[in-house]
Amino acid sequence: MSDETIHPGKEPLPELKEIISNTKDGWRIDWRTKSDNIPVAYREFDSLDGYYYSEQTMVYPEFQRRGMFPLMMEKTNRLLESATPKKPGLLYLHMDEEHRGAEKIPAMHGWNEVPGYSQWRIYLPKGVFMPTTDSLKHVITRTIPEMYSRRREHRQSRGVTLIDTIVGTALLMLVFVGISGAFQLSVDVVTNNKARAGAIALANERQEFIRSLPYDSVGTVGGIPSGAIVATETATLNGISYIRRTIILYGDDPKDGTGAADTNANPADFKVVKTEVSWSAHNGGLRKVALTTRVSPVGIEQAVPGGTLALSILDAASAPVANAQVTVINATTNPVVNMLLFSDNDGLVTIIGAPASAGYKIVVTKSGYSTSQTYDATAEITNPTPGHLTVALNQTTSFPFSIDLVSIKNVQTFEQIKTSTTTDTFADASQIATTTNTEVAVGLLRLVGAPGPYSTPGEARSIAIAPQYLVRWKQLRFVDTRPAQTNIAYRLYSSDGSSLIPDSELPGNSSGFSLSPVDISGISTTTYPGVSLHASLGTANESETPEVLSWEVTHDVGPLPLPNITFGLQGNKSIGNGPGGTFYKYSTTTLSTGPTAGVGIGNLEWDTYTTTVDASTGYDIASSCAPQPESLAPNEYATTKLILAPHTTNSLLVDVRGNGGLIANATVRLYRSLGYNVTMTTDSCGQAFFIELSSGSVGGGNPYSIDITAAGFQPYTATDVDVSGTSRLSPVLN
Repeated sequence: MSDETIHPGKEPLPELKEIISNTKDGWRIDWRTKSDNIPVAYREFDSLDGYYYSEQTMVYPEFQRRGMFPLMMEKTNRLLESATPKKPGLLYLHMDEEHRGAEKIPAMHGWNEVPGYSQWRIYLPKGVFMPTTDSLKHVITRTIPEMYSRRREHRQSRGVTLIDTIVGTALLMLVFVGISGAFQLSVDVVTNNKARAGAIALANERQEFIRSLPYDSVGTVGGIPSGAIVATETATLNGISYIRRTIILYGDDPKDGTGAADTNANPADFKVVKTEVSWSAHNGGLRKVALTTRVSPVGIEQAVPGGTLALSILDAASAPVANAQVTVINATTNPVVNMLLFSDNDGLVTIIGAPASAGYKIVVTKSGYSTSQTYDATAEITNPTPGHLTVALNQTTSFPFSIDLVSIKNVQTFEQIKTSTTTDTFADASQIATTTNTEVAVGLLRLVGAPGPYSTPGEARSIAIAPQYLVRWKQLRFVDTRPAQTNIAYRLYSSDGSSLIPDSELPGNSSGFSLSPVDISGISTTTYPGVSLHASLGTANESETPEVLSWEVTHDVGPLPLPNITFGLQGNKSIGNGPGGTFYKYSTTTLSTGPTAGVGIGNLEWDTYTTTVDASTGYDIASSCAPQPESLAPNEYATTKLILAPHTTNSLLVDVRGNGGLIANATVRLYRSLGYNVTMTTDSCGQAFFIELSSGSVGGGNPYSIDITAAGFQPYTATDVDVSGTSRLSPVLN
């Protein structure tokens, strides 16, 4: 049907072409003249938010002739009716002849037209389509009001998306977390302020009570000066539990000189009273308040019989340690002294007026620190180091104590590196990965076809040989039978059999090996942590087959973890000696590495420690990359790895040192005239372990001699090496 047929009597249109394109929210149809591509008109259809529909049509001014506008509407309606599929959310409307004039559509329904331009808006829910057979009259009188009603209902009843829910929930959580944090902060502030007020009240109470006492009565039970005031007590106020400590000490007024420079030889010029009240805060921390006052005697100060204890608390670097806990005990005085004090910022604790007496026991420690103390003299420790302190009349006893952060030492035990063998005697095919024209009979590998004729050639490859803790590959060995006119060639492949190990790693491997054993020590364990064996079998006589009876690979593995080894650990710091010898601050023989072959020993103070393994365990220390003894610094985590070997009655561990370290790959020759002559190379830890020796000593006339050479060092020789039991030698090369 032509345009003229649809609109008889109208001015014919030029031949047009239609261009349909997508817009952001819908479609657009453009008409242009076919001859010269001049724009004639366009019509746009938009759908927004799933229920808003907008349609607008415009004819360009130079083509606004009579009948052009309705004709453009008709052309697009026909196009829309034939479009498949129709796009969801768009309104497809057919206009018939009767209602094609724009003047027949009330403006209140969204129709707007100026010459050459029309715009029409309809609201409808997503997925609702206007039937293309409805007339415009039906839309105006019935459908449009219905769509408006549905739109209102849809707005009232539609739900929210997952993103809306997540964002809303996050915002709510943020708000509530903020409110909770603010509430918690306010609770903490109120609670702590309440607790602090109670602590101040308790401190004031104690201070006022002390001010009411006579000067001579101002003192604590077990303190210096002594009195009836309890040094440490618990108190409850307003439902809060407190610890109240009262410290009373003599003070030395600098106006008349301090210490030995005191002009009246009486350093006890007044008493310093400090009351400290602590409590657990709402957030779990410890808080405290402290009040300090000075109490002076009435009139002229009186001399206090006694001396002065001046204690300094230092760390390993001789720096002062503040707030260290110092306990002073003397059960021989009357009254008994039992004080708990804390060092000041200079690490000092000074006690003026200490009764002249021996037997002042001092214990110094701090949380996370080691402990330093004086020791009793006993029947076992007749000479303690240090012993308890003595205070002389009008004398000052000064003594330093050293504490520092504690450390951890982890001890692990391993077996020596040893040679292991992976062997297949072909009892079954469980260790064969692939075969071609070969078979596993009982105890052998051969060509298939028994008793003949045999297929040739044939081959077989083993499963992967990948030992744990591999150190080095050593040898390939095989046993076979090769009748006349038969042959076997052995090769090594990667563990999965995908690649032949090159001749650069194993010379001759590409050609194959026929003589056993084969040195495979040149194969890199890093490149090839696993290998597989390959055999090529062939015969020129179909009635004969070569046979592989066994093959094996030897390799060194280790060090292997060795669990449940009992060992001893001893520090170098002494606490005295007696008839039984020297006693050490740290010494134990009952530690064990347990099922994991390792154990951590905590709370060790800085010192030099020696780790030992008793012969009763069945092992000796064959190597240790940190030779015994080992230094342990404050706040250090150190690991000691012990390589153990089966125990022998007499052995010698030689650790070769030079330039401040251990020397690996040094040559060590141990020998003597009685026929012993063994040469070893030091391991990566610079040590060589000689076992199954006969005892020998200089005194017995049969000592051992030792020669050591190492690249870059002068040769070392000693002819007086004693060996008895588990012995050790630590030569230093220049």
